[in-house]
Amino acid sequence: MSTIARIKAFFGVQDMTIGKPITGLLKFSIPLLIGNLAQQLYNTVDSIVVGRYIGDTALAAVGTAGPILNLLLVLFMGVATGASILSAQYFGAKDRATLNKVVGCAIVLTFASGILMMIIGYFASPTLIAMVDPPENVAIGAVTYLQIIFIGILGGAMYNILSGVLRGLGDSVFPLFYLILASLLNIVLDILFVSRFNMGIAGVAWATIIAQGISGALCLIRLCTMRSVCDVNWKTLHPDKRLTIQLCRLGLPAGITQAIFSMSAIVVQGLTNSMGEAMIAANTAIMRVDGFAMMPNFTFGTAATTFVGQNIGARRADRIRQGNKSLLALALSCSTVLVACILLFGHQLMGMFTSTPETLAIGTSGLRWLALGYICFSVSQVLQGNMRGAGETMIPMWISIITTVVLRMPLAYALAWLTRSELHPNGAPVAIFASLLISWIFGMILSVIAYWMGLWRRKLPEDMRNAI
Repeated sequence: MSTIARIKAFFGVQDMTIGKPITGLLKFSIPLLIGNLAQQLYNTVDSIVVGRYIGDTALAAVGTAGPILNLLLVLFMGVATGASILSAQYFGAKDRATLNKVVGCAIVLTFASGILMMIIGYFASPTLIAMVDPPENVAIGAVTYLQIIFIGILGGAMYNILSGVLRGLGDSVFPLFYLILASLLNIVLDILFVSRFNMGIAGVAWATIIAQGISGALCLIRLCTMRSVCDVNWKTLHPDKRLTIQLCRLGLPAGITQAIFSMSAIVVQGLTNSMGEAMIAANTAIMRVDGFAMMPNFTFGTAATTFVGQNIGARRADRIRQGNKSLLALALSCSTVLVACILLFGHQLMGMFTSTPETLAIGTSGLRWLALGYICFSVSQVLQGNMRGAGETMIPMWISIITTVVLRMPLAYALAWLTRSELHPNGAPVAIFASLLISWIFGMILSVIAYWMGLWRRKLPEDMRNAI
């Protein structure tokens, strides 16, 4: 194969129904992993600029707005998951006509959900921030940040949903390019708006939505130009009732799962807020580092969904078990390396966000508590990604309900009550971190049991159920 042919093969869609599973998975996962790194860099730079140029109060405001923003984005997450699964399955089946309809539905739903969320989110922001009862000075900044983000939410919706479609088609390279471009633009605009124009927390929000809008538009352009894979035109840009229902059926449990995570975060955020501004700021910084540690988990979970979906569409049951073993090995290896870095350099990582001694101490301790959990979470994500690729999205949803609603939230408040003291009248920070670690460990156990029992195989075609 010539050099030009190799480059075209790398930058094109990845058909993971042929060749060695590990080869296809690596070619798909590496750009996705780098993309997740860029996505996290996106958020981290916001926090570094806010913490360093504006202060801990503004950092706490961004952290307070985060869980609420995530809760309102679950609609996009659901559509993106359903679109990715259907795209992968129909691409694997080489059913171009139906694939065209799936892509058209995804684009229409992106615009509809984006406009809906912009209206709801903007006007509901003050009420939602008040629900978690942050200090007044933190609340003002949080509302400002949240409302501006919702003004430009359509750009983020386009990127999240349409990049999901592209990944379902096996294209993880171009979404990576667009994300890196957006991240670099976000960094430049962050520094320009905050340090040069003195726009404060509003400047960070405007930088984010401008960068997201560009990345979303580029994903749309990419889909419209993929003539060798699908056709995007006015004839396909309309909602097909059957596919829309199927897309929502697959995506709704994933959206509910994200909603559960976000609701849990909001409830626990109220507890975090009661522990003081230093704890809020430290927790915000921890969540930024947490995003980097989670990268292999979400990357290989997404890869599992695409790989399984394509091979189910192609009726290649023989490849699925082998690919799943490879993904587990990759995810565990990457997570272990990242956890080692966190344990060794946790204090220095926290120092990027703040120089306040109390905030540094809380943040460093929190990272050490969460370290083991990242390895456990990698197992959960790969196994649950496998189930989603098969079309089973309910089991991961129930696992999330059990680990967050039944376990994590009550445990956080119970540990906070048990750790009350004169220094920590509303509970010690360890209550937040320990409850999250325990929920991740328990989630891994449930995921292993669910995968081993094989109930997810009932979503497979009959001729494949006993072959995996």
